[in-house]
Amino acid sequence: MQHDALLAYFHFAAMIGMGATLAAGFAALAHRDAATDLRRLKRLDGMYGLFALLTLASGVARLLFGAKGSAFYLSNPVFHTKISLFVLAGLLSIYPTVQYFKWADAVNADSRFRPPADHVARVRKLIVIQLVLLAAIPFAASLMARGIGAG
Repeated sequence: MQHDALLAYFHFAAMIGMGATLAAGFAALAHRDAATDLRRLKRLDGMYGLFALLTLASGVARLLFGAKGSAFYLSNPVFHTKISLFVLAGLLSIYPTVQYFKWADAVNADSRFRPPADHVARVRKLIVIQLVLLAAIPFAASLMARGIGAG
């Protein structure tokens, strides 16, 4: 039972890390006038990716080694909704990642570079959507914990 609690803890902590790094990136975009903030975005995005991998790995560990067993998860449509939300958030993170790399390269070439306001607005909008999607995942988990979706 203790290992199941640890798996859950690591899973939750990784998801919180995803949300925290996304929120930090959103805040850094508000101060896009400094070259250091543009470089910081690239590092924050890398941390977001690391937390996403940790979330995925800990989720797979819960699926395979958790107390409820894989049959509980794989037969539940709410679980599939959770996975879909996670994948969608990941897909939405591609555009910001590409922008951060472009911006970091541009600011390294010219320290006066500032990203276009419409690109920043688009990235911020995608971050908000990702945060909403990630916030929906624990709600789906609480539904599953209460037997909703179980056959």
